Amino acid sequence: MLHDIKPGIKGLIFDLDGTLADTMPYHFEGWKKACKKYGADMDPDFLRLHTGSPGWIIASEIIKKCGLEGKVTVDQIVEEKLAEFYKIQHKVKAIKPVADIARKYYKKLPMAVGTGGHREAVERTLEITGLRKYFDIIVTANDVDNFKPDPETFLKCAELMKVEPAFVEVFEDGDLGLRAAEMAGMIATDVRSWYVANW
Repeated sequence: MLHDIKPGIKGLIFDLDGTLADTMPYHFEGWKKACKKYGADMDPDFLRLHTGSPGWIIASEIIKKCGLEGKVTVDQIVEEKLAEFYKIQHKVKAIKPVADIARKYYKKLPMAVGTGGHREAVERTLEITGLRKYFDIIVTANDVDNFKPDPETFLKCAELMKVEPAFVEVFEDGDLGLRAAEMAGMIATDVRSWYVANW
């Protein structure tokens, strides 16, 4: 196994999109189609900048960036994006080097998913990739008040795992999530060099 956990770690937290599951090309496609419907454009760099943010925050930023105030609501863009994403979500695959760590430490260490994703989309992605059975603890954007880079998502995971933050390793692909892990006092591991992103 090429990648493994750091020494002394007692609990693991995994981001989902772009970390455990290769969803980002499909999320991007969903956002692009939703934006096009309302006369806006979405580029990959914009989405990368907001990786880890809940959909409604991304939608709000799109409205501001594209001057769509009063023309469309956050909820309308999010609903359209989710509808488009669900059409292609069945194509999502697990990111093997990260998923292999979850498989290796299943029932050996407490593990959680800590994501800025929408609860329904998260559950569906975990089922489609065959990873749902490895996680009893899943904290989504629906479960917290403050989102990455705020540490609340990861601190809630640690609390549910009953592991002190200093002994938790967080696997992440987004700058916001890596900052959140560091602010939570956890070991942050950037998985972006572990696989080739295709979006």
